Amino acid sequence: MSQIKDKSLQYNLHSWSAQKAINPKVVTKAEGIYFWDEDGNKYYDMSSQLVNSNLGHGNKAIGQAIKDQVDKLSFISPAFAVDVRSDAAEAIVKMSGMKNAKVFFTNAGAESNENAIKMAKQYTGKWKIFSMYRCYHGSSAGAGMLTGEPRHFANEPGPAGFIKYDGPYAYRAPKQVNFKDEDDIADFYLELLENQILYEGPDSIAAIFMESVVGSNGILIPPKKWVKGVRELCTRFNIVMVCDEVMAGWYRTGKAFAFHNFDIEPDLVTFAKGVTCGYVPIGGVIVSEKIQKYFDDHKMMCGLTYNAHPVGCAAAIATIEEYKNLNIEENVAKQGKVLREILEGFAKKHPCVGEIRQIGLFSAMEIVKDDAGTPIVSFNNDPEGIMPKIIGMLMQEGFFTYAHENMIVVAPPLIITEEELRAGMAIMDKILDSVDKMI
Repeated sequence: MSQIKDKSLQYNLHSWSAQKAINPKVVTKAEGIYFWDEDGNKYYDMSSQLVNSNLGHGNKAIGQAIKDQVDKLSFISPAFAVDVRSDAAEAIVKMSGMKNAKVFFTNAGAESNENAIKMAKQYTGKWKIFSMYRCYHGSSAGAGMLTGEPRHFANEPGPAGFIKYDGPYAYRAPKQVNFKDEDDIADFYLELLENQILYEGPDSIAAIFMESVVGSNGILIPPKKWVKGVRELCTRFNIVMVCDEVMAGWYRTGKAFAFHNFDIEPDLVTFAKGVTCGYVPIGGVIVSEKIQKYFDDHKMMCGLTYNAHPVGCAAAIATIEEYKNLNIEENVAKQGKVLREILEGFAKKHPCVGEIRQIGLFSAMEIVKDDAGTPIVSFNNDPEGIMPKIIGMLMQEGFFTYAHENMIVVAPPLIITEEELRAGMAIMDKILDSVDKMI
């Protein structure tokens, strides 16, 4: 065992893990879409780490912006106006297309959602918060209660008022439900949601949260009619519509923000990850005109020591410029088609591949036992460690990504070339051959 790994296991607590079960690799360098371990092994970063390294590793422009800002002004209280704070907020608002919006900066996605909860409650004077089953919004106190999968269990019982609803997931819908098309799917899930709103009481519901495209829980891409229907329900019942773009934003789906795919405008948009691509932590909430104007005359009860940190804002400005300079929107459109072609080929070739879902460079494959689509592992239950074994097999061949339940996420850096994408996915193809035999 290397000294670095030994010290890590002695002094670091590693997230989402039983500490005796982990065996972390020691990473020594990273460049572009690759990283290397201490033994010189090279890995394709096919999940952009935690779907945040959108521009890959070693981007010189972002690094230089961080260095320059540290030399110029490394920190100043959030109470002061600073050039990079203003410029970063302006750039983000312009990207969003939300007229007269403002930005409240945070340090990460969970904090963005925490503050969106408070804004919605303050603005509406109501207290219940709806969020979707099969979503992830963070693991802090409030964001953890928003989260609609087992990672929220440690937060329970938590504060009152957090209500879960079923969002569109046709592949796992009750067997007796037969959908004709996407509009039929939308109508079914909208009826469920409206009924729940009425039973919970619209006068008590402050916000409906949704990941614009569900991320780690399987890249669940909602029908446009459903998203527009949620917008209509929120407008009708004076409920704040919150789109969580922490993972799906920043060109991951091919659009600057994923909600742009659905021709709607949310009331609040939470973001992090791709705004700086992990070079330094920063997140935030884009606040629509009607809500930001409410705080003209009402004290906004939100604040953080590192709110709008100058170094983070400088990194955000540089990152947004790099999205433009590197023609990322065009590359995602091009490579997204290649990824779709590869995934469709896997679905035809490999019995273990069930439904594939892809939008831009954001995709997942369901690993199944049979033609009926039976998941290879049951919900939150993998006693034999099948999925970790598959991820380990991929890692052994130089392909880094992660899985959730029976789903493997593929979300490479947005700078990836066709040659790199095909080479990386050839590793996946090889491992799926082995998985076919396993089942």
